[in-house]
Amino acid sequence: MLVGFETADDAGVYRIDENQAIVQTTDFFPPIVDDPFVYGQIAAANALSDIYAMGGVPRFALSIVGFPVGKLDETMLRKIVFGGANMMREAEVSVIGGHSLKDTNIKFGYVVTGLAHPKRIYLNRGLCPGDALILTKPIGTGIITTAIKYGKCPDKVAQEATQWMLTLNRAAVACFESCEVHAVTDVTGYGLLGHAFEMAVASGVCLEIDAAKVPLMQGVKKLANDGLLPGGIESNKKYLGEAVEWGGTQASMQKILLDPQTSGGLLFGLPSQQVPQLLEMLGSAQVFAKCIGLVENRSTHYISIQ
Repeated sequence: MLVGFETADDAGVYRIDENQAIVQTTDFFPPIVDDPFVYGQIAAANALSDIYAMGGVPRFALSIVGFPVGKLDETMLRKIVFGGANMMREAEVSVIGGHSLKDTNIKFGYVVTGLAHPKRIYLNRGLCPGDALILTKPIGTGIITTAIKYGKCPDKVAQEATQWMLTLNRAAVACFESCEVHAVTDVTGYGLLGHAFEMAVASGVCLEIDAAKVPLMQGVKKLANDGLLPGGIESNKKYLGEAVEWGGTQASMQKILLDPQTSGGLLFGLPSQQVPQLLEMLGSAQVFAKCIGLVENRSTHYISIQ
């Protein structure tokens, strides 16, 4: 075993031989959008993200389905499964089986297995003081999907957020090979700060994040101010405890930084001098990317918000 759960990394890694390792993860969740086909697509993209974050190439997947048989039209279930299969096909991943059960609520996701070279695996640890922090998607999906749930999300806002959740992280990782990327994680349920905290602890450093530079999805500020907040924000705040130095960050922005994401972007660190080169490469590959902060020596906190 090369990677387990010691530092809450994105996937487990098991070496087969000198040149090949298995990378494996699982993820599933209830519906977060109204369209069952799109929900299936997002669930697949979200599960695949962990493999990409480790530097792996996903190869095959097993589906996980919970469905209230007899209470909902099974056409909905077919659309969910077809949506997931559609996204897996885009990622060139074979769905070779799975497991379903009767449940009181819908749940859907995948176990995904990928391959990687044992010496070319990205971990969520290894950040060094002086590294720059890059984020490859704006944040806000938890707040937006909560607004969708209550029928209070503008269509344009929902559509844009959906497109972000349907965007695979594959193209971003393909640009890493020419740079000295020190650590990578994907931003999901623990929010930007929760996953940043895990990286900081694993690396023994402090992440200094400039709140003004963190990209936000369209409309998320207004929705947050309107109180359309998922319960996961408070859970993430408790998880972080006293690890964050908030400075003068407004309460609404604190909530956005804690917002649990679905199929979020990658957060990674690399030497600051390599940032222009990598940003140019990501731009050429049509990958969104923003520098949101720096890695510093740790004194009292693991995260400092400027």
